Amino acid sequence: MGKSYEDLHKGDKASFSKTISESDVYLFAGLSGDFNPMHVNEVYCRQTPFKSRVAHGPLTQSLIATVLGTKLPGLGTIALELFVRFLAPVYIGDTVTATAEVAEKREDKKWVRFNTSWVNQERKLVAEGYALVIPPRRAGEE
Repeated sequence: MGKSYEDLHKGDKASFSKTISESDVYLFAGLSGDFNPMHVNEVYCRQTPFKSRVAHGPLTQSLIATVLGTKLPGLGTIALELFVRFLAPVYIGDTVTATAEVAEKREDKKWVRFNTSWVNQERKLVAEGYALVIPPRRAGEE
């Protein structure tokens, strides 16, 4: 199991990095049904301000699930709320690092709010937001 409410402290953080591949974008398009040409048509994209295909916003956002579900708090975490603001495009070939940092602990419900951020290989902030989770309980707790 992951870290319990009691084991988490303000400022604790964890990250996960992934290079976004062309296959990631096409698989996400198939999974979500979002075949917007901004993601799958390079010729179309050359005529846009981005000049090249960009990854789906929710694909980038989804990287935080790896952090919350496997690292901090980790296995047994229940996500209650996720908010993200997209600030810059993520291109195919970009390496994105998703980070979650404990920002607040709600004693009344034993919930934890994490500040979340996503940066590319140039350390440019491409998205930011927050996640509210129920961390796993300690063994023997109900």
